[in-house]
Amino acid sequence: MSGYDALLVDLDGTVYRGPDAIDGAVESLEVARRGATVSYVTNNASRGPDEVAEHLRELGLTLESGDVVTSAQAGAAVVAEHCEPGAPVLVVGAEALAEEIRLVGLTPVRSEEDAPVAVVQGHSPDTGWRILAEAALALNRGAHWVACNVDPTLPNERGFLPGNGAMVAVLRTACRREPEVAGKPAAPLLRQAIERAGARRPLVIGDRLDTDIAGGHAVEADSLLVLTGVSTAADVLGAPPEQRPTYLGPDLQVLGGELDAFRVLDGDTGGWTASREDGVVVLASGADDDAAGALRALCRVAWDAPAGGAEVRAADDRAEKMISTLGLATG
Repeated sequence: MSGYDALLVDLDGTVYRGPDAIDGAVESLEVARRGATVSYVTNNASRGPDEVAEHLRELGLTLESGDVVTSAQAGAAVVAEHCEPGAPVLVVGAEALAEEIRLVGLTPVRSEEDAPVAVVQGHSPDTGWRILAEAALALNRGAHWVACNVDPTLPNERGFLPGNGAMVAVLRTACRREPEVAGKPAAPLLRQAIERAGARRPLVIGDRLDTDIAGGHAVEADSLLVLTGVSTAADVLGAPPEQRPTYLGPDLQVLGGELDAFRVLDGDTGGWTASREDGVVVLASGADDDAAGALRALCRVAWDAPAGGAEVRAADDRAEKMISTLGLATG
C-alpha cells in the first residue's frame, strides 16, 4: 500500500450490496485509511454525497461527506461546461442529481416545454416513460446529452437490476444519439476524485472491469479488481488490455495484506500454474484453495492472446474442482 497515496473505492458490489456491507470491507478500509486517503467514487447518481456518507458511517466507516464523489457531481460539472449560467437543464434522475445541477449554477427542469439546452441522465428507481419522453423531445430538438454513467446493471442483495445504462439505451434507441459520459469508465468522475484527494499516485478499486478498471486505465492509474460484484472469472480471462486490472483479489480484505502478492502478472498464485497446450489453457493444482490465485495463474497465460480469453482445461482433479469453483467451462 505504501506506493499509493489515495484509494478511489467503488461502492455498489465493492463495499456493499444493497444496504449491507460485504464481509470484511469495513474493517479493511478502516485499516487502509491509516496510510492513504480513502475516497468513495460511485457511478450511482441516485443519492447525494451527504446521504451516501451517512449510509457508510452507519456501516462503520469513518469519513466526511467530502470523501464521497458521485457521478451526479461529475455529470453536473460536465453539463456546466456546455451551458451558460442559469440555463435550464432537463434532469432524468433523482432529486440528488437535480441538486447537483443547482449547485453548478444551472436550473433543473423536468419538461421539454421549459426549453432545456441540455439533458442530464442519472439512475433513479422511479424513472418512467413520461420523463424519458420529455428527454427524447429535448434531444431530438438538439439539446446536449450527458449521462452520469452507462452501467447496464446495478448489483444489490437480490441480484442484478437494470442500471442507468439500460435507461440510456432507451433514449439511444429512440433518438439515435450517443451521450457524453461523465462517470466511469470515462475520465471526468475519477479525475474529479483525484483532484479532490490531491493524489499523485491513486489506486482505483472496484468490481467491474468495464467501468472501474477501464476507468483506472483512462486516468493512467493502477487498479484492483475484487470478485464481489459484477465481473466474473470468465470476464477477467477474456478482458481486453484496456480492462485488465493490476491486482486481483477475492474482496477488499486484500488491502490488509501485502498488496504486491495480488498482482496479476507477477504476484502469488498459491502454487497454481497454467500453460497453453494446443490453444487451450491448462490449469494445474497448487498448494491451497486460493481461487483468486488460480485465476491469476490462468490470466498470465490467457492474456498472452491480444483479446484475452481461452478454452480452459484441468490437469488434475483438484484443478477440475477449482475451475468449477471459478464458474469456468472446461474444454
